[in-house]
Amino acid sequence: AGVGEGTRLLEIGTGWGELALRAAARGARVVSVTLSAEQRELARTRIRAAGYEDRVEIRLCDYRQVTGEYDAVVSVEMIEAVGEEFWPVYFTTLDRLLAPGGRVALQAITMPDDRLRASRATYTWIHKYIFPGGLLPSTEAIEQVTTEHTRLRTVRRNGYGAHYAETLRLWRERFTERSAEVDALGFDAVFRRMWTFYLAYSEAGFRSGYLDVQQLLLTRDQSPAQEAQ
Repeated sequence: AGVGEGTRLLEIGTGWGELALRAAARGARVVSVTLSAEQRELARTRIRAAGYEDRVEIRLCDYRQVTGEYDAVVSVEMIEAVGEEFWPVYFTTLDRLLAPGGRVALQAITMPDDRLRASRATYTWIHKYIFPGGLLPSTEAIEQVTTEHTRLRTVRRNGYGAHYAETLRLWRERFTERSAEVDALGFDAVFRRMWTFYLAYSEAGFRSGYLDVQQLLLTRDQSPAQEAQ
């Protein structure tokens, strides 16, 4: 997203605050939004400890309520939870908030377009137990929505699915090794089995190529036809 000194950065989905911290370290002024009070409090604590309170604001609000203009917008694995019916609103909001010449950087877990079309109406174990209401997009679906509803166009994308498979293997092994600590946190054997299965299931998806994780760079189309609209 070209984030550096003086960048006005909007982050949609705070996570645990790491991206906001790194952007602030580059000299950016960051607004990060989340719907999780727990995420907001932890991110604020980390930002305060790092001495970046003057550069980072963590807001508890819906991304659709954000106003203003930003040189860069970043969102890491948020779109998967948006839901297909809200994809147009998601991308039109990004378009609305982006300053002229600005850049949008998205990270998204994706699936092949034919599998998206075949499975979009199904109700699976993942929907029931892990991500209620979620749907993984395809890169083709993202391009279709942005073309139909916004001036945003994908100008670059990179896939990291093989890296994610390895990450998930490590997470699963470490989770298994530390089962006593999981117990101490109040999670029972049923949860441990469910989470182990989820991590293995996801690893298999990335390792087989059924799933990918994409980083996409979008900029606004400045062609005469788009400007006329």
